Amino acid sequence: MFTLPQKESKAPTTCPGPASTQDLDSNHGDGLERECSRKPDWKLPEFCGGGDPTATASSDSSHLSSRGSIIKWFWDSAEEGYRTYHMDEYDEDKNPSGIINMGTSENKLCFDLLSRRLSQSDMLWVEPSLLQYPDWRGHLFLREEVARFLSFYCKSPAPLKPENVVVLNGCASLFSALATVLCEVGEAFLIPAPYYGAITQHVYLYGGVRLVCVYLDSEVTGLDTRPFQLTVEKLEMALQRANFEGVKVKGLILINPQNPLGDIYSPGELRDYLEFAKRHKLHVMVDEVYMLSVFEKSAGYHSVLSLEGLPDPQRTHVMWATSKDFGMSGLRFGTLYTENRDVATAVASLCRYHGLSGLVQYQMAQLLRDRDWINQVYLPENHARLKAAHTYVAGELRALGIPFLSSGAGFFIWVDLRKYLPEATFKEEMLLWRRFLDNKVLLSCGKAFQCKEPGWFRLVFSDKAHRLCLGMQRVRQVLEGKSQVPDDPASCQSQESGNQRTGGETPPGVL
Repeated sequence: MFTLPQKESKAPTTCPGPASTQDLDSNHGDGLERECSRKPDWKLPEFCGGGDPTATASSDSSHLSSRGSIIKWFWDSAEEGYRTYHMDEYDEDKNPSGIINMGTSENKLCFDLLSRRLSQSDMLWVEPSLLQYPDWRGHLFLREEVARFLSFYCKSPAPLKPENVVVLNGCASLFSALATVLCEVGEAFLIPAPYYGAITQHVYLYGGVRLVCVYLDSEVTGLDTRPFQLTVEKLEMALQRANFEGVKVKGLILINPQNPLGDIYSPGELRDYLEFAKRHKLHVMVDEVYMLSVFEKSAGYHSVLSLEGLPDPQRTHVMWATSKDFGMSGLRFGTLYTENRDVATAVASLCRYHGLSGLVQYQMAQLLRDRDWINQVYLPENHARLKAAHTYVAGELRALGIPFLSSGAGFFIWVDLRKYLPEATFKEEMLLWRRFLDNKVLLSCGKAFQCKEPGWFRLVFSDKAHRLCLGMQRVRQVLEGKSQVPDDPASCQSQESGNQRTGGETPPGVL
């Protein structure tokens, strides 16, 4: 569904502050919901564009460096919502009135498939080399499997090369490593906004790199346009403003499929963005972490690695991980593909701090080479479950008369709740977010993604049916002004039991 056109509001080039922080370790989820818990009168350090973040990110600890103070500031300023959730997590048996998490982008639909596959005997192997220091780029057997895997699923015109592969413990580490080796302290990347806000932290904490937002809006200006559409003209304008403000831009970050919009860039759009970057000698970091989570066949996803002849292969760096497509956000596996050997070597050096154990590398190689299981078992069932969950939540939103955007990719729907704000301010957005949390449902607000229009929320649907049902009940109660937690979730559980798929969960009312 498209939103009604709105008059464009003028927005600054540089992001006003850190757009939410991801976990400082891998156990804290994607963390985007926490941004909304900030006190509305806090002054935020300028982590995007120019400015000195140490001026306001002070610490009461005499034991920390200025860098340590900033790291602590990220943690302290954005944890309230997530701590609240963890102190009162929903459990259908132990805590049925606890908080339902519809804010963290994790796929919880296929644990049954994954646990069976990861428990098979071919996954359980130990040999001396797996317990010793590996090549920091990753064991060769794993990089060979990654190259074959990406060649097949990205549909690359020619086989990808293992020597261009580097393996790290997740895309967060990849963002940090690339920012550190590509930029000087204080330099910046362009990034279309709204965007996955934890990237702010990823590029800043180690590399001291800022983000320059290319602000998108929901206005539809013609038949061939769509809400929040990225264009080369918008990229050019953002780059010009950054140059005028004295911010040196070294690269462009693209997320495809996009988070939180679910947008999928066409091959023509991808080439246009890459040609723009080549003209200005910018690196392009392409995050394709949702590439196998496109559950609508008509969506027509294309990897950047499928393009014939990249405009500037030495400045194009592609990342992928198993956290989303294989529902393994806790396992921590990510990979970089770049034809720039200097970049690969520099990132590999940082793998001393971001590497994977040999045992995990062996398991990942076994998983990625099992093409029969991936193609015949996992992907078809995963896509069916994602589509069923999406269909249910989309139907609930339509029944409430709520506009939303979704392109059939990823785990989330970008929801337009602007009509529920008394005033179009981020303070009112935060108050609505708080009402959801008080009513025991956790969402991610638009400010966490640097959306310039207050009132947009990201709603994650990749969860079990009874939790989706209960979560949507609570969303409805807030929007209808009946903010109270239902005492008996039995109706959701009974609906789920009547609509389960074999081996998985199908949301109620979806056949």
